[in-house]
Amino acid sequence: MLNGAPIIATTSSGQDARMSGNVVVVLAAGAGRRFLGTTHKLDVVVRGRTLLRHAVDAAVASAVGPVLVITADHVTTRLPDGVIRIVNHDWKAGQASSLRVGLAEALERDARGAVVALGDQPLVTADAWRSVAAADSPIAVATYGGQRGHPVMLRRDVWDLLPSAGDEGARALMRLRSDLVVEVPCEGSPTDVDTLEDLHRWQNNS
Repeated sequence: MLNGAPIIATTSSGQDARMSGNVVVVLAAGAGRRFLGTTHKLDVVVRGRTLLRHAVDAAVASAVGPVLVITADHVTTRLPDGVIRIVNHDWKAGQASSLRVGLAEALERDARGAVVALGDQPLVTADAWRSVAAADSPIAVATYGGQRGHPVMLRRDVWDLLPSAGDEGARALMRLRSDLVVEVPCEGSPTDVDTLEDLHRWQNNS
């Protein structure tokens, strides 16, 4: 557990507090500094849903497991019923801190693994979540046209090997321990929305 314990702001209903199997972790706590709009990029509405909801709705539709959204107070998107919103007060420490918050909750739920993706990637499909979650490997990573992206499945036995600080989650571990990694070809796209130009490109091509 990180210093300044995270707050679980919304809990799921009807779910056992300790679950076997995988959990889904959507990382959505960054500052979004490259996005120069008047609204945080994750809260921008496109086709009736915020950017974050596009990502979260695909995660929910995958039915891989309980969905945890690790976010910060500056992200205000309303999440679907049953999705667990966890505020990471240490989000400025980098993406690794949000991943650690998600893994701490996954550990509380006795999960066998965590399937992780980013809140600013609206074109990651439910099928991609399912395909990566089904892989039999300590680490599984989605690929798109041969290029690695998200989601990434992290089996419980590798969690202690992951960084605790910085802006890299599992990438550093995958570089160091390629023997633990299997690649899973997926449909869709890992394109993320970092700038207003990225947002307009996505809107125009969809």
